[in-house]
Amino acid sequence: MTGRAIERLDGLLAVLVFAGMTLALYMALIGAPTERTMGDIQRIFYFHVPAAVTGFTAFAVNFAASLLYLARRRPGWDALALASAEVGILLFGMVLVTGPIWAKPVWFVWWTWSPRLTTSFILVLLYAAYLVVRKSFEDPDRRAKVAAVFGVVAFLDAPLVWFSIRWWRDIHPSPMLETGGLASSMRPALWVCLAAFGLLFLYLLRRRYRLESMRLSVERLARRVDTFR
Repeated sequence: MTGRAIERLDGLLAVLVFAGMTLALYMALIGAPTERTMGDIQRIFYFHVPAAVTGFTAFAVNFAASLLYLARRRPGWDALALASAEVGILLFGMVLVTGPIWAKPVWFVWWTWSPRLTTSFILVLLYAAYLVVRKSFEDPDRRAKVAAVFGVVAFLDAPLVWFSIRWWRDIHPSPMLETGGLASSMRPALWVCLAAFGLLFLYLLRRRYRLESMRLSVERLARRVDTFR
């Protein structure tokens, strides 16, 4: 695919992200009915949950790309792993911000060290450490290898986050879709928001991956120039 075709695809994806997010805002803030117990504060749910789902997806991409780099040693997989880790931190950062905003009026606390919240906080710290580890090595091959191993290990916390409210008693609500706690009239708004965040994830991942690929190309070119000096 040529550079112009890539730009056109990214431009189309940007338009879809804008349209999707606009529709998601409408569905979450206006289209969805007001929850009977929590009131309008419950509308944060339509952003909190999609951010968590797409954040998990980003970390899963990092895990898969890290494994593929260790198996094949191709720089493209390392670039994808880095891009997905950064996008995942951004999305899970939204989770950690929207969660306390939702929790304060409902639980009367901003934060509690429950299993779900604690493991989620640790997950973000692990991937932040992943980025720090990458800065610790100048050699690109060693940097990519160490980062890939770290990425595989960091992802081990993701299943703990996902299953924490299923395995342990927690102040965090149980999965509404699994327990039937989400009314059918609220589900269209959730699906629209999930789709919008999915488009946002794809757009950010593609752009960040392309930027990292260009950086790697410049880095390889600089090394070649140095060999002729």
